[in-house]
Amino acid sequence: MLKVENLYKNFGSVKAVEGISFEVKKGQVFGLLGPNGAGKSTTISVISTLIKPTNGDVLFEGTSILSNPSLIRKKLGVVPQDIALYPTLTGYENLSFWGSIYGLRGLELKKRINDVSEIIGLNGRIKDKVEKYSGGMKRRLNIGAALLHMPELLIMDEPTVGIDPQSRNHILDTVLELNREGITIIYTSHYMEEVEYLCNELCIMDEGKIIASGTHQELVELVREKTQINIKLNKMDEAVLHTLKGINGVFDAKTDEDKIVLFGSNSDVLLADIISKISENGWLIETIDVKKPNLETVFLHLTGKALRD
Repeated sequence: MLKVENLYKNFGSVKAVEGISFEVKKGQVFGLLGPNGAGKSTTISVISTLIKPTNGDVLFEGTSILSNPSLIRKKLGVVPQDIALYPTLTGYENLSFWGSIYGLRGLELKKRINDVSEIIGLNGRIKDKVEKYSGGMKRRLNIGAALLHMPELLIMDEPTVGIDPQSRNHILDTVLELNREGITIIYTSHYMEEVEYLCNELCIMDEGKIIASGTHQELVELVREKTQINIKLNKMDEAVLHTLKGINGVFDAKTDEDKIVLFGSNSDVLLADIISKISENGWLIETIDVKKPNLETVFLHLTGKALRD
């Protein structure tokens, strides 16, 4: 459906995007994960035809949007990171305005506003002024404005920034429902748990580059040896550490204050072997905690820094 090919975007001496390529297939929820300043919003702006790239191309259904931007604009909905609403107007009036921009009129516009109000869960407050809305309600209305013309491709740029957990959960569930109804979605976030929950496939960006891409499982496989098991036993000495370190599948072991920390892969099998070895030696487990690798682990492994840094 969409191909980004060797995309570059410079702002003067600042290299915002450096040679990224990826493909979004029809029906996907495709994630762009990375810290603030990674180049996600710049990439989205190029795809949305708001800015032109320095080099590279974006193909929508096989045609370059650089030479034919109207092709994607008719089928694209964009939920910007910044709230794009008029606070002194009602929610209904805001949707009416944005619907008219898309060319909707009369009964068709009214029906779409009613349908969208239901989708975003604001049908009971749609006649209230936006300045009376909570942050989460504004975010949901922002999404509604992008849905009025029934887009085939929906871009959502950090749609849950600065909102309460209830509104955040509503937005995430709305994304999945829209996707079930056939809308292809590009979702950007610096919240690892959001893309884990939503996305079929994703790219991790940092400093304008894609540093890893694939499904969630494929990315976690990059750090499969990073499973961490913390154990506190009734006996803690070098002999115990040496014994546990010798278990097949344990890559490293160390003591950390009052616990032993083991690193390995395939946590379920490894955990069973560890418990068996502990039982065999007659030691007693006081506490045990397993931390499986996730996308945060992948990012830390590839960049040497945490995702939120």
